[in-house]
Amino acid sequence: MNARRPGRDRVLGIVLGAVMVLAALTVAIFVGRSGPSSSVAIDGGGTRTVSVELADMRITPASITVPRGTRLVLAVHNSDQMSHDLYVDGGPGTPLLRPGQSARLDVGVLARTVQAWCTVPGHKAAGMVMTLHVIGSPASPASNSAVSDRTRGGSPAIDFTATPGPDWKPYDPALRPLPAGRTHRVTFTIRDTRTQVAPGVYQTLWTYNGTAPGPILHGRVGDRFVVTLINDGDMAHGIDFHAGAVAPDGPMRSIEPGQSLSYAFTARYSGAWLYHCSTMPMSLHIANGMYGAVIVDPPDLDHVAKQFVFVQSELYLGPQNGVADEKKIDARQPDAVVFNGYVNQYADAPITVRAGERIRVWVVDAGPQFGTSFHVVGTQFDTVFKEGAYLLRPGNAERGAAQTLDLAPAQGGFVEFTLP
Repeated sequence: MNARRPGRDRVLGIVLGAVMVLAALTVAIFVGRSGPSSSVAIDGGGTRTVSVELADMRITPASITVPRGTRLVLAVHNSDQMSHDLYVDGGPGTPLLRPGQSARLDVGVLARTVQAWCTVPGHKAAGMVMTLHVIGSPASPASNSAVSDRTRGGSPAIDFTATPGPDWKPYDPALRPLPAGRTHRVTFTIRDTRTQVAPGVYQTLWTYNGTAPGPILHGRVGDRFVVTLINDGDMAHGIDFHAGAVAPDGPMRSIEPGQSLSYAFTARYSGAWLYHCSTMPMSLHIANGMYGAVIVDPPDLDHVAKQFVFVQSELYLGPQNGVADEKKIDARQPDAVVFNGYVNQYADAPITVRAGERIRVWVVDAGPQFGTSFHVVGTQFDTVFKEGAYLLRPGNAERGAAQTLDLAPAQGGFVEFTLP
């Protein structure tokens, strides 16, 4: 859609649209470990204690078999680098265990086969589930208890024709000018932030500095970024900057609430780069707001009148004021696909440019599931830069132009155009 704004300067308001590509384009960032699951079978009678380890998004053993009438006690130890707990469906649970902590969980005498899992959001979906089998009792189906993801209640419905309230502020898409100097020191504070994502629809997002997307960083090839990450949330989080080459299991490791971490990377290559939370399951953490972009200018980048940044992502709504729904993510069923975190926001707050101005639009697809075909209705692109290379430049021998910039999840680029 194009929205024309009258005025002396012939200002044009443009509404940018994206086409969801329904092909099987999936970011390879939700990775589970495969392999044979361990199991333990114990003799009946009296009280039996089994050691249980929480680590690597797994509960070991994955299953315990006991005869009916046996009292089961679990000696639970968290040997991971992030916090976990263990909850038995319909029964007791441990407190949240920080790395290295242990707890004794008295399950009691089970009358039926049940499941147990970690209740930290995303951990059950990532594989932290165990089954407690009871011999001599009918098997129970896998539990659908809402305790697993702390998302009781249904998700709110989005009214795509609604208008935001007076307290709503759009995400500013303008790319800030290059900062002075070649070393850029930034602090990202992780917060649980109640955020409006559509008119009347609120989610508790996990954010960097309170917004989703997080801050847009801007630099040149060769610039150095020194990042301080502070976790003021209520669970472990991390950050992965695709713009640098840094070990994910060291400098980019997850940190617990109250902790901080500093590291640095050098932007050796140009591009529109994604950053996101590095804590598993990454698809949930991205879907719940933990993503942003780093813009690294190619050398000798031409001057333009205005630059904008659009980060596409998907909303998988949990209950009102809740967190993203893991089952919707797994089923690839988003409630909406959005630019810069809010439904249709640039229809309600149009971006205005003067006729004849040269415009550059940077686009990053944060996913976590779907690609994009970025198109500005009513114009053509004479410049297309995708994943580190120009695909199209003005004055090409073919006299060609482009209509879209296609990106898979975690890819980025930019287009340039002038509106007559």
